[in-house]
Amino acid sequence: MPETRSAPFSRARLLWVLALILLLGGLWYLLSRSPSAPVGPMPRSAWDGPVAVRVVPAVAGDLAVQVKAIGTVTPLNTVTVRSRVEGELTRVLFEEGAEVARGELLAEIDPQPYRVALAQAEGQYQQNQAQLAGAEKDLALYRRLHEQDSIAHQQLNQQVALVNQLRGTLKANQAQIDNARLQLSWTRIEAPIDGRLGLRRIDPGNLVSTGDTEGLVSITQMRPIGVLFTVPEAQLDGVRTALASGETLNVEALDRNGDQIIATGRLLTLDNQIDLATGTLRLKAEFANDDSRLFPNQFVNVRLRLRTLPDAITIPTDAVQYGSRGTYVYVLRDNKSYLRAVTLGPIDGDRVAVLEGLADGEPVVLEGMERLRDGRDVIVVEGDSAPASAAAPRQRPAGA
Repeated sequence: MPETRSAPFSRARLLWVLALILLLGGLWYLLSRSPSAPVGPMPRSAWDGPVAVRVVPAVAGDLAVQVKAIGTVTPLNTVTVRSRVEGELTRVLFEEGAEVARGELLAEIDPQPYRVALAQAEGQYQQNQAQLAGAEKDLALYRRLHEQDSIAHQQLNQQVALVNQLRGTLKANQAQIDNARLQLSWTRIEAPIDGRLGLRRIDPGNLVSTGDTEGLVSITQMRPIGVLFTVPEAQLDGVRTALASGETLNVEALDRNGDQIIATGRLLTLDNQIDLATGTLRLKAEFANDDSRLFPNQFVNVRLRLRTLPDAITIPTDAVQYGSRGTYVYVLRDNKSYLRAVTLGPIDGDRVAVLEGLADGEPVVLEGMERLRDGRDVIVVEGDSAPASAAAPRQRPAGA
């Protein structure tokens, strides 16, 4: 009985094995009919293909070494016009915002009380002058009598002392007259400097005092005018060296956006100490300001030109890369990119001087550096955008 059962079981197992073989063969046949990759070496990754880059040549030319800062227009002189005597303000002769010249009459204080004081001083002077004249005649008489031994020497000495006393009084009277005249002249308020007037701060008919802090009006000098700005401590040596050369250092004042030059002047002086809080030094520049484009307390961008580098090799600052080995750029040769270490110099706007590492005319990669490496194949493109075949790998269409 055991032998009759094993025979059917062996046949069934054999049938299952045959069926499995047929199934695997069918699958292999179907797979062999589907599209497959061409026979040969495996292709490189699409990211290993040529990289689209945009290049610019290194250019030789003069490069201005400049210091850029933010400055404030500051008048060289500002005066608050105050009265030097007390009294009623009788006349105001200026127009607000007008240009005035030094010595121009601006206002008047009531002069009558000061004229009276002058007359009193002059009257006292005349009185003492008459007394002195009489005392001097008496002294001349006393001298003759003393020579004749008609009076005592003491009496002569007393007359000499009286004459000297009256002479001193006369000098004091003359000083009082001069002071009264000075006070009277101060009733005419004149412009102490050339400049532009501000707004009037007091009206005619008011009593003014020498202690008024606001004054009558302010005058601001407009021509010439100054600009105050600061430079970092690290740039101090360059500024001092340029200033010590004796050459005039040109300073340009630009608008808030830094696009338009408003005025051109010269560096006037440096402050005598560095600000500990900010680590900067204040500088003052002077501008002629003939067209009055610079206005007091106006904020401006400042460019101070220190020197000029002749025949400097320059490239755009965006072409410079920074790594652990220092600064470098990618240069092109035979449609390949090569890393080149460079030594940088001064910066002027969007260009930087290359002191070592580049020659005039060498092509430098400006855009497309993200995928570059030393010896990488590149495709140089022109225009505003790279072609799709170079910018990114194309996808194979489905079923191709």
